[in-house]
Amino acid sequence: MPEAEAGVIAGFPGLTLPTPGQWLMLAVGLTLLALAILKNYEPSLLLPIGFGCVLANLPLTGITDPEGILGTLYASGVLTELFPLLIFIGIGAMIDFTPLLAMPSMALLGAAGQFGIFLTLLLAAALGFSLEESAAIGVIGAIDGPTSIFVASRLAPELLSPIAVAAYSYMALVPVIQPPLMRLLTTRSERRIQMTYAPRPVSRLARILFPLLATIVAGLLVPSSLPLIGMLMLGNLMRESGVVDRLAKSAQNEMLNIVTLFLGLAIGGSMRADAFLQRQTLLVLALGLLAFAFDTVAGLLGGKLLCALSGRRLNPLIGAAGISAFPMAGRLAAQMAQDEDYQNFLLMHAMGANTAGQLGSVLAAGLLMGLVAILA
Repeated sequence: MPEAEAGVIAGFPGLTLPTPGQWLMLAVGLTLLALAILKNYEPSLLLPIGFGCVLANLPLTGITDPEGILGTLYASGVLTELFPLLIFIGIGAMIDFTPLLAMPSMALLGAAGQFGIFLTLLLAAALGFSLEESAAIGVIGAIDGPTSIFVASRLAPELLSPIAVAAYSYMALVPVIQPPLMRLLTTRSERRIQMTYAPRPVSRLARILFPLLATIVAGLLVPSSLPLIGMLMLGNLMRESGVVDRLAKSAQNEMLNIVTLFLGLAIGGSMRADAFLQRQTLLVLALGLLAFAFDTVAGLLGGKLLCALSGRRLNPLIGAAGISAFPMAGRLAAQMAQDEDYQNFLLMHAMGANTAGQLGSVLAAGLLMGLVAILA
């Protein structure tokens, strides 16, 4: 335990100073809190993670022990996969798949935004990680925290803490990490391309059938993805059916908020200095950042390809929304276009790509788990 290494102050037997590693992690926790409070970077994620990190690195508290609150939250909600699955119900209740159903071509961008996962898998394997660990690290690139936690708990539980921290930290930093890549890979004229939103009508019946069919198809083709896709589509079915409004609203508000709070505290509580400050952890964080960049680049390149094939009728910025990270990535792509031309409204197109990316990341994760099971 890290507390055993902490120094007792002479003359103050009840006062114990943190170790150097704990001081460093306390600084990390305070930095996350500053980003949440001062910069407003996804405070619902970074604030509980940062505070949990601070709590976990104060010596002699026992708060991360199995009987402590942070240890209990981690064991009961993260290791059991309960928290990510509950969050997916809330996300499903929030998602409107109408833009994707009205513009099925957006599914191509959702698929393109997952290529970085597989590239990172190869890179991690080349650096000496096992196949299971490499697959879990690669999924960070989708910037989908619940999916990353689910896959890591199945394939690489020993890396669950750094993978969860990387996925949620980078999710909060989407507005910081993506814009430079978006400006680098697109020209100003491409970013100013306006897209007309004239979608085909989507009936209520189609919106109800979609989550049912998606669950059945995913369960048959990619069985490993069923827990995640099933909970996502359950939430969406509650939304679209219109007969359980109270459940749908509770799932996307009260339940999602409470579970996000507990999950953030549990993740922050796992950032103990003795477990976190290791070479392997730093490699996971670095590879996760590369996976995020690779997925963004793949999505943008897919957008540029569709832009060229469509005769410049598609703005390639929306390709960056194909990574998942719902709904931040979709909003960011739309905002980037408006920064170039305030009359350029791409939100619905970007959300179509973003929801496709949400589905794509879950299916990619399920495919990876299935391949690992076959090859292991």
